[in-house]
Amino acid sequence: MEFLKNYVDFIIFSILGIMAFVAFWCVVERILFFRKLDFKAYKNQEQFDNAISENLTTLYIIYSNAPYIGLLGTVIGIMMTFYEMGVVGDIDVKSIVIGLSLALKATALGLLVAIPSLMAYNALLRKITLLSSAYKGSKNA
Repeated sequence: MEFLKNYVDFIIFSILGIMAFVAFWCVVERILFFRKLDFKAYKNQEQFDNAISENLTTLYIIYSNAPYIGLLGTVIGIMMTFYEMGVVGDIDVKSIVIGLSLALKATALGLLVAIPSLMAYNALLRKITLLSSAYKGSKNA
């Protein structure tokens, strides 16, 4: 339990930090890709759609799982709080509230990663829909 007590925040925050970095990288990569997109480089609609939707699955996985990673950190923090109460044998409301409030920071960070990732995912999905329609229009013309 000492290992968890000492390293749970570091582990959870590191995982969420990596997820945030990867999400940011995916968004920047897509924006740069869209800026240099050339319709003529693609032979058909399927090839075009595959190219413009790359990295969206990664972004989807991040926004849907970041809250769960944060929740895992919160659950572990709450477990440690109850464990400490059991070891001490004393129910001190102050220490319980402090332990629980500190445990909730992992959930907050998980949401802090998930919400911008969801917003970026939806914005990119809309851009992909518009680009796909424009590609269809350019091939029909």
